Amino acid sequence: MKPMEKSERRPADGGWRTYAATATAVTATAAIGSKAVKTNTAWYQSLSKPPWQPPSWAFGLVWTPLYASLAWAGGRALLRAGGHRRALATSLGINLLANAAWNQLFFGRRSTKAGLVGTLLLDLSNADLIRRTAAVDATAAGALVPYAAWCGFATALNASIAQRNR
Repeated sequence: MKPMEKSERRPADGGWRTYAATATAVTATAAIGSKAVKTNTAWYQSLSKPPWQPPSWAFGLVWTPLYASLAWAGGRALLRAGGHRRALATSLGINLLANAAWNQLFFGRRSTKAGLVGTLLLDLSNADLIRRTAAVDATAAGALVPYAAWCGFATALNASIAQRNR
């Protein structure tokens, strides 16, 4: 059995601080983002939406495990990142900012176009995060794929809503 390289060794605390930090950051992102979501406003209710939009209750069911996998994958990758830790942490931070910003752009500004720009930026951030994560841990990168796929679906949904409500 090959000995672990220094960058692969777990910290003395077993890595729990890293996982706690990513879980805290992801939880804060979810909380900040969800504060802006107002589906009961006259503005949102008046928007024409595609028939393939999931019901409102489905979003919480989907986002909860996606956020959990994002926190886990982020922690795992950061523990294995070695000299790439700062770049990976920055990529994760930018991703979380883009994630929370979409809610502010779409619901806060009541702008389907601003929301579309925000979700496209989130998609680019997802690609960067997966690329950087894959360079240090393929398992963690794989855990990010459902998150990126759902964000891609959200982009298509946002684009459809923007197109229907010019």
